[in-house]
Amino acid sequence: MQKQSKTIYLDHAATTAVDPRVVEAMLPYFNPQYGNASSIYGLGQEAAEAIDEARRTVADILGCQPREVIFTSCGTESDNLALRGVGWARRNLGKGNHIITSPIEHHAVSHTCEHLKKHFGFEITYVPVDKHGLVDPDDVSRAIRDDTILISIIYANNEVGTIEPIAEIGKVARQMGVPFHTDAVQAGGVLSLDVDQLNVDLLSLSAHKFYGPKGVGVLYARKGVPLLPTQTGGAHERNRRAGTENVPYIVGLATALKIAHEELEAHNQRIATLRDRLIAGVLESIVEVELTGHPTNRLPNNASFVFKYIEGEAMLLNLDLAGICASSGSACSSASLEASHVLLALGLPHEVAHGSLRLTLGRENTEEDVDYVLETLPGIVQKLRDMSPLYSN
Repeated sequence: MQKQSKTIYLDHAATTAVDPRVVEAMLPYFNPQYGNASSIYGLGQEAAEAIDEARRTVADILGCQPREVIFTSCGTESDNLALRGVGWARRNLGKGNHIITSPIEHHAVSHTCEHLKKHFGFEITYVPVDKHGLVDPDDVSRAIRDDTILISIIYANNEVGTIEPIAEIGKVARQMGVPFHTDAVQAGGVLSLDVDQLNVDLLSLSAHKFYGPKGVGVLYARKGVPLLPTQTGGAHERNRRAGTENVPYIVGLATALKIAHEELEAHNQRIATLRDRLIAGVLESIVEVELTGHPTNRLPNNASFVFKYIEGEAMLLNLDLAGICASSGSACSSASLEASHVLLALGLPHEVAHGSLRLTLGRENTEEDVDYVLETLPGIVQKLRDMSPLYSN
């Protein structure tokens, strides 16, 4: 099969194209306004003001104080800073050594928890999820101990798109006096980020998930929550994250988040319609396939499936030849031949979890794109099943 010249991008959960309006906002801060924001002369102060304005923009959308916004290099760093920073700080204060999380977190959280356990002696409790990937707030409540110092539950899952009851979990955490962090990387630009409504004390974002540049993120940290810096070397970000500020990217993040926030309702309505068309078409045209994640309480752009008797990697290669960009499980682990930890946590057998496919829509996708996928995917699945020793017609 020859690769098609047309490319249909359906991996927006992995990354997004930078919005031209964002690029335009960033350009002046590469040149001529290239100053270091820590410098006292005019060129540096122009950069500092640009960062201050970006911080105010982000704070307005999060419903927090500008001083509670920390700019980082990405969502992974934001997650790391939240878990290590609060974990170490609260342990140093004698508050305990116990962290609560879920088995369906992004590796930025799960691997950090494992590292804290292995190398620093923290205790980790993983509250279960149901078959749709939902965390029960009551399970979180039951897991809280006197020495619990942090709870971290993902806002919306990056693989199956399930949206968690973050506000309810946050209410439990607040009643028990435990700081609550959420990885909101997939929620940025499509779900509410009001930190008071969500009852969160820490929240992570990454610009490249909502049409901003790669290499810049945010950690919201509520005033009063102790946070030990994990990156030292300067007094940047109010002594919480050392390093020369990436001015153009910070401006780009704030611009992208503002655009996404302003266009959220219309964007979600259009994308959810395409998502539902895609899900219905796949389930109607292909047998032995199952939608993963919650059937309705899911991200508006996420359509994720498992196909029995075939491997997800083989599907991706054939879809790529047909001009369709997709993912098998999370983008960060799609090169791994191991079954997705998220799908296993949902109770799927290893052999079924290996046949995963994630299709995530974005601004540029159309009904014609969805129709092309629905015309193409059934043939690919059937071809791979015909080659599989496990499948019989």
